[in-house]
Amino acid sequence: MSKGLQIAIGATAIGLLLGWYGYTNLAGEGTYRYFQTLEEFRTSAAATGGKALRIHGYVASDSIERDLAGKQVRFAVQNDPPHAGNAIGETLPVLFRSLETPDLFKDGAEVVIEGRIEAPGEDMVFVADNVMAKCPSKFQAKAQLEQPKSASF
Repeated sequence: MSKGLQIAIGATAIGLLLGWYGYTNLAGEGTYRYFQTLEEFRTSAAATGGKALRIHGYVASDSIERDLAGKQVRFAVQNDPPHAGNAIGETLPVLFRSLETPDLFKDGAEVVIEGRIEAPGEDMVFVADNVMAKCPSKFQAKAQLEQPKSASF
C-alpha cells in the first residue's frame, strides 16, 4: 500500500470520527445548553419537553432538606440572591438524588443545576443529575474600592 493511500485512509478516518463526535454532541438530546436563569426557564418551561437543562439560581433560605435514608437532597432555587433584600418570588423545587453536594452548597449559594423536569405542571420538580456551586465573588466589591483615583493635572 502506498504512503499516499495510507495518509488518505487515515485522514478519512479522522474526519469521520470528528464528524461523528460533532453530530453526537451538538445534535444529541444528551447535550446541555449554556445555563438559563430561572426567569428564562419559566418563560420556556413548556417547550423543554424532557430535554437536558442547565439552570442558574440561588438556593432559597431554609429550603435544604437532606434525606439520609433515601440518599437524596431536596431544595429550592430562586432567581435572585436571598441576601440582596429582594422579594423571594417564585422558586423551583429541586430533587438531587445524591448526598454528595459541593462544599460551597448552602443557603443562599449561587448554583447551576443540570437535569430534567419531572412531572410538568403545577407540581413541577427539577430532578438534578449534577449540582455545581459557584464560588462567591467576595473580591469584587473590594477591587472596586481599591481602584486608583484618576490623577488630574
